[in-house]
Amino acid sequence: MTLLLFLSVLIGAILLGLPVAFALLLAAIALMLQLNLFSADILAQALINGVDSFPLLAIPFFLVAGEVMSTGGLSKRIVRMAVSMIGHKRGGLGYVAILTAILLAGLSGSAVADAAALVAILYPMMQKAGYPSGRSVGLLASGGIIAPVIPPSLPLILIGVAGNISIKNLFLGGIVPGLMMGLALMLVWNVLMRSENVETLERATAQERIAAFKDGIWALFLPIIIIGGIRFGVFTPTEAAVVAAVYAILVSTVIYREMTLRGFFQILVNAGRSTAMVMFLVGCAMVAAWLITVAQLPQQLANLLGPLVENPRLLMAVIMILVLCVGMVMDLSPTILILVPLLMPVVKLANIDPVYFGLMFVINCSIGLITPPVGTVLNVVCGVGRVPMSAAVKGTWPFIAAYLVLLALFVAFPSIITVPMKWFIG
Repeated sequence: MTLLLFLSVLIGAILLGLPVAFALLLAAIALMLQLNLFSADILAQALINGVDSFPLLAIPFFLVAGEVMSTGGLSKRIVRMAVSMIGHKRGGLGYVAILTAILLAGLSGSAVADAAALVAILYPMMQKAGYPSGRSVGLLASGGIIAPVIPPSLPLILIGVAGNISIKNLFLGGIVPGLMMGLALMLVWNVLMRSENVETLERATAQERIAAFKDGIWALFLPIIIIGGIRFGVFTPTEAAVVAAVYAILVSTVIYREMTLRGFFQILVNAGRSTAMVMFLVGCAMVAAWLITVAQLPQQLANLLGPLVENPRLLMAVIMILVLCVGMVMDLSPTILILVPLLMPVVKLANIDPVYFGLMFVINCSIGLITPPVGTVLNVVCGVGRVPMSAAVKGTWPFIAAYLVLLALFVAFPSIITVPMKWFIG
């Protein structure tokens, strides 16, 4: 009854058009009334305590680093390096987009930011070379969603906080699945390009490649510093965010000299707005998570899924189908903050590795960013590239299919993720 009440109020509020944060707060108040625990003081205190978390400090700093990257010249130098390396191959700009998406994922951690940057820089080049519009935008959107999986990733920070999972282990565990997502895109793109007649770029000379590498090497150092520092215990993920922000600012102002004081002020404003939205959502979700625990909703859910607890792979398959359905109609962050507190006790009961579960959850939610009807990343790339949504959806489906096959492999063979993850974690 309590579980039904919580879900009914939450879903009803969302369907009425209420922002997800307020819908979570309303569902939490409904639980408080049901349990005779309502108190405005307790509600306010729980809201504040929900964001009083050291790991969450990483979010504003990674957001600043991502904004600096876009305006400070790091993104376009990454693209230039990729073009000089593989731009001359058949369908080369597609491979450039995938390689750039992987490299950018190691810099910003934001799917929307990466996809927008890819479309702004590469889509005009692809149009000029005769690539089909829908397919090009579909590839760029699909490349953008690698960002939530490869560190530094904002969704991995959120799921670490919501599920009490080691953010360091999530970061290190996300490297191999993220690279495999890029490889899956390359395989599909190779098949699609066999029937297309598109222009290829001239092969870059050795001097041009060296020049592009020298110009872009400062941008490449950023993911190396972040991952290396976390892996060898030099700093925590939160401290890594500060290092990333400071490094990006120094490179943009001292070396590339493309960021002005006025531009930096706008970066801080944009990052501040994004942080405020995320933090309020997290605070409301943590209030709901606290009341979910008090009302023993996870135990009720465990009773419903009881027969599946004895078969972890079947349980993971059911959870992934549930998450995929929710992810198609809800953005990534709310999906994490709503479902993870409910599902985490069940996952632990089934002896599923929490880090593996967290990575699978984020990969699954990322796919939802490019699926209709919501498809946040899909909407962004259509807006930036001025491409009809119908064409983008049609162009994205082959890549979504590849991701779903990869997801099914991860469910059937967890060792694909867990074995490399243990090596990275050490």
